[in-house]
Amino acid sequence: MGKIIKDTIHANGLEIGIYTQDFENEFISLTDIARYKSDDPAAVIQNWMRNRDVIEFQGLWERLHNPDFNPLEFEGVKKQAGANAFTMSPKKWIEATDAVGIVSKSGRYGGTYAHSDIAMSFATWISPEFQLYIMKDYRRLKTDENSRLMEE
Repeated sequence: MGKIIKDTIHANGLEIGIYTQDFENEFISLTDIARYKSDDPAAVIQNWMRNRDVIEFQGLWERLHNPDFNPLEFEGVKKQAGANAFTMSPKKWIEATDAVGIVSKSGRYGGTYAHSDIAMSFATWISPEFQLYIMKDYRRLKTDENSRLMEE
């Protein structure tokens, strides 16, 4: 594994952490995005993950990007998704399906992070307007990165 690069984008006054190891797979903090909606970001993320469309989206993303994804466990989760009694957390999702698109970390840089594809979907669920602020600063960050790489 290469060096982990940490960065921050700003969306409507909120700082959102990003980390990457290879500049292709960037992980954006869902915890930071969820703070736009509530002081309890873990609850916001869990509510989002209860949604059947979200589970289907994450399952498809994993199938496209993760050769170790567990499709049998995913089918079981998908059948339950959306029901009133259904609960899902990032750790539960990762453990059940061997998912790599969402990462749950503890410690100093702890929180829930997701691949930029998944994070943008989450941000749209939080607020389409807020997601546009995130995209705008994310594009600025990418432009700055590309400029730095071209200078080297």
